[in-house]
Amino acid sequence: MKSICLILSLILFSIHFSLTHAAGGKWQLLQQSVGISAMHMQLLRNDRVIMFDRTDFGKSNLALPNGECVRNDCTAHSAEYDVKTNTVRALTLLSDVWCSSGAVAPNGRLIQTGGNGAGDRRVRVFEPCTGCDWKEFANALGARRWYATDHILPNGQQIIIGGRRQFNYEFYPKTGSSSKVYSLPFLVQTNDAGEENNLYPFVFLNVDGNLFIFANNRAILFDYAKNKVVKTYPQIPGGDPRCYPSTGSAVLLPLKNLAAPSVEAEVLVCGGAPKGSFVKANQGTFVEALNTCARIKINNPKPQWVMETMPQARVMGDMLLLPDGTVLLINGASSGAAGWEIGRNPVLNPVVYRPDNAIGSRFEQQNPTTIPRMYHSTAILLRDGRVLVGGSNPHEKYEFTDVLFPTELRLEAFSPDYLDAKYNNLRPQIVAPISQAKINYGKKLSIQFSVKGNLATQSVSVSMVAPSFNTHSFSMNQRLLVLEAENVKKVGTTAYQVQVTTPASGNLAPSGYYLLYVVHQKIPSAAIWVQIL
Repeated sequence: MKSICLILSLILFSIHFSLTHAAGGKWQLLQQSVGISAMHMQLLRNDRVIMFDRTDFGKSNLALPNGECVRNDCTAHSAEYDVKTNTVRALTLLSDVWCSSGAVAPNGRLIQTGGNGAGDRRVRVFEPCTGCDWKEFANALGARRWYATDHILPNGQQIIIGGRRQFNYEFYPKTGSSSKVYSLPFLVQTNDAGEENNLYPFVFLNVDGNLFIFANNRAILFDYAKNKVVKTYPQIPGGDPRCYPSTGSAVLLPLKNLAAPSVEAEVLVCGGAPKGSFVKANQGTFVEALNTCARIKINNPKPQWVMETMPQARVMGDMLLLPDGTVLLINGASSGAAGWEIGRNPVLNPVVYRPDNAIGSRFEQQNPTTIPRMYHSTAILLRDGRVLVGGSNPHEKYEFTDVLFPTELRLEAFSPDYLDAKYNNLRPQIVAPISQAKINYGKKLSIQFSVKGNLATQSVSVSMVAPSFNTHSFSMNQRLLVLEAENVKKVGTTAYQVQVTTPASGNLAPSGYYLLYVVHQKIPSAAIWVQIL
């Protein structure tokens, strides 16, 4: 039966592939096997990517160093990928990180929280340094965190929200005034019996310091310090769920006009699966995914969702902010739901969403991959502007044969069209400051850069992008701020200088490391790392 299903899947796959219209972007296979399935990914300030799956998948294809073993398993379930050298180093996990969460602290350390079983109350810390490995802290969380969401706050703490059978939130690191677990009734209200549909809630720090929390099909603006709902938003039109396992995705659109008295904040939610899809898929009926996006201005006095239609239905897709201010939709399927063996019809074409275009002209389909990226796929932005894509394992163990979608160990890079060689004369190259520069809030910052061709001074801006923790179709802590050019001047034959004002506060940009790009005529430079303090 498995073989018959596999043949039918390949036929459908080839039909879908041949009929797909493509527009732009290029794919590159980086690694035939990184040894593990990249279920979670995070880029760190040393241009290395931490990836991991789960410790009870069975033996991986990556050995632990020096003959080490953990509970009779001598293979790794976490790896460090070096972007520059395209190499992989095995890392050691002591507890199960399956379906966990995380964020990068202001000092650059990856703070990773929760997981399954004995790992569900653990905190793991990874320092971005040569030869470093995970450090684990047992019972560091006040509640079990499995399918929770994390976000860095303006004070540098991390808030951890929800998780399976957890209708509450807590902070890390603990302080005398934030050592408890706090109730969040909104997570009870959004919990569908038999499906949940409110796991991995979409969480964004609003410009006023409150949190926008979207779960299932609706959202609140939440004052986490006072444990108070500030605003309740309308239900998304149609009422269909967008969170796990009816997994859509979401982004806070680029923040602009940062010096304005009121900075506009807008959230975009795309894809997902109709209510009941999870139950039906487990019974063998794979409902078509949602083909809509919903967009809302969260600080509007009377906020309303505005609906749009995507080129294709998509469930388990990822949404990434690109340095040119566009949004990339990538990975996923067009029917079924998130879970073991219940996604069908892979969506191979990424889509670029242009938020500043008029409705009806915002979506642009891209060239397809040849690798289905189903349940447990990941995607993150790299410093050079490429998107790293990995993972896909819709099985309870590693399965490589006689299944519809084999466990995927390959690692790819998707290069958006802005990286095409035809734009090389427009592409800026940052000269100063050097990478790892420290910057302060609300200060003037001069950036020197070069451009080979003619510079259009009115088409220069600077993007600051927070590197995100990506898992289960949501990029936690993802954020892009557009710093407007205040003065662009020529300082050499092909050298220029642009002055910008850094974000005014941690409400706009929580302290920590960001990728800083110069963008010229919508063509971004490679980024430098900056740390805002």
